Amino acid sequence: MEHLTLGLVGVGRIGVMHAENLVALNEELHPQGIDVQLVLTDVAAVHARAVAERLGARFVPCVAELLASGVDGLVVATGTATHPELIRAGVDAGVPVFCEKPVALDVADSLPVLEHIRSGGGTVQIGHQRRFDAGYLRARAALEAGELGWIHSLRAVTCDMAPPPVEFLAASGGLFRDCSVHDFDILRWLTGREIVEVYARGSNNGDPAIGTVGDVDTALAVVTFDDGTVGTVSASRYNGAGHDVRLEIQGSESSLTVGLDERTAMRSAEPGVDFPSGTPHRTFAERFAPAYRAEMIAFVELILGRRPNPCPPEDAVAAARVADAAQESLRTGVPVRVAVDPAGTTR
Repeated sequence: MEHLTLGLVGVGRIGVMHAENLVALNEELHPQGIDVQLVLTDVAAVHARAVAERLGARFVPCVAELLASGVDGLVVATGTATHPELIRAGVDAGVPVFCEKPVALDVADSLPVLEHIRSGGGTVQIGHQRRFDAGYLRARAALEAGELGWIHSLRAVTCDMAPPPVEFLAASGGLFRDCSVHDFDILRWLTGREIVEVYARGSNNGDPAIGTVGDVDTALAVVTFDDGTVGTVSASRYNGAGHDVRLEIQGSESSLTVGLDERTAMRSAEPGVDFPSGTPHRTFAERFAPAYRAEMIAFVELILGRRPNPCPPEDAVAAARVADAAQESLRTGVPVRVAVDPAGTTR
């Protein structure tokens, strides 16, 4: 039996979900000869200690003590502003790191972190969970097999049922950086192509406070890929029908839709059509619950050297470059070219 101790920093909503998934992993990993133990910490010590007790994990009062305790990997689920510091700490401690997206608040702040990872020989997996979703995996296999012919259009949708607190939005970096960055990442990952230009528009018809903190509640971006293919990426904070994440891929031979099932948050206007008839998802955590579990299994396998990194930080920064361009286009009202790195590629 291989024994792994994973440290987790941050037990807010997504941190608790990761902690629960890590504890539950033992049922799946024990038959493979793997045992996972969890140590966690958070500045909200009372809450963190209660989470640890409920899950049978160990609580420690600070990150330094957590890293000094001999963990085999570090899971970072804190606010974005703390990601660079904690990624560096994990790399310096010589342990693989899983960090929720993004690497940093913006691309400029991410680049020194990438250099620190490279110079320190670090291993960092970024949390873009859609890469582990069954629908997106099926779509990637279809594209790689050429089942759809050549692709002429892609339409990505990410809509929350209701907005998060305005205090969160004020520090989120904007709707494209917070929500649509997942679409930008998955479009690159699925197609193997770069997005080279973005033209964005947005609106505010919900809570005026969202506009006051410099964000929009609904936005649309037209994206152009390096081979001339076009697509759209839309997002909203006010999709009352439910949490809606879909991707339509249309090709010269066939089409495929990710996220179209009994729980899709829409209804048909056609007579006699009752599909989809299920209860829509209400949150991203519910929609992607299996993907989040698979993501943690992948991190364990990465630590053990059983698989390559499924989402390296360079990919996350490439998606962030597109999000930055979308935010700039939203601000200026004109198309914006996506910045390239010194090697001449957004990868």
